[in-house]
Amino acid sequence: MDNLWIASLTVADRKRLEPHLAEKPFTQGQMLYDAGEAVNQVWFPLNGVVSLMTILPEDRMVETAAIGREGLIGVTCGPMNARASSRAIAQIAGSAACCSADVFSDALSESPTLRTALAKFTESLFAQVQQTAACNAQHRLDERLARWLLTLHDRAGSNRFNLTQSDIAGMLGVRRATVSEVGAGLEGQKLIRRGRGWVEVLDREALEDAACGCYGAMRGVMKDLGVPAPRAPDV
Repeated sequence: MDNLWIASLTVADRKRLEPHLAEKPFTQGQMLYDAGEAVNQVWFPLNGVVSLMTILPEDRMVETAAIGREGLIGVTCGPMNARASSRAIAQIAGSAACCSADVFSDALSESPTLRTALAKFTESLFAQVQQTAACNAQHRLDERLARWLLTLHDRAGSNRFNLTQSDIAGMLGVRRATVSEVGAGLEGQKLIRRGRGWVEVLDREALEDAACGCYGAMRGVMKDLGVPAPRAPDV
C-alpha cells in the first residue's frame, strides 16, 4: 500500500525522497514523538492511523487530528525541525516509510513544488485541528463519536479495527462509562458492532448521517486544497 501524499508528488520530487525512505512498523499505542521533543524523523504512513494529541494539565490529553496514508508526521511541528507541539501516538498499528528530517528539509529547500505540496497538507491538517476543537466544544458526544469513527474508518483500511473503550475515551477526552453508553446507542441503531477490544462499522451511510457536519467539512477542505483523501472500504 502506498502513501497517498508521496504518490501525488511530481516524479522529480518523489526521486528526491524515495532513495532515502525505509519502511518501519509501528504498534498500537506506540509514541512516535512527544510534545516538546526535537523531531528528527519524518513518517509517511503506508497503513495504520496516528493521532496527534494535545497535552493538558494533570497529564490529560485529547486528540486534535488523525493522520493516515494521506499524509505525513514529523514536520507538522514545522519544516525547520522545530520542537513538536503535540504528542504523536499510533492509534491503529501499521507501518510507514521514513526518512530523516534533515533529508526532508534539504528536499524542501530544493523544490518549490514539494514546498507547495507540504503547504497544502499542512493547511488541511490545521483545518482538521480547528474543526476538531470546535466539534469537541459544541457537539453532542454521539455526533462526535460518529465523526471520529468515520475518520478512523477512512484511514484504517478495514471495517473492523482494534479499539478499547478506554482508547476511545482517551481520544475524545471523556469518561470510559460515557463512551460505553453512547457506543451502545450507535450499536442499538446497527451502525456499529463492538466486541472486547474492537469496533466494526456496519452501516457507513447511516453513520455519516449520525455524525455532525464536521466530518464533511474536513473532507471538503481536503478536496478544495487538492490534498489526496483516504477512502473507506465498502461496507
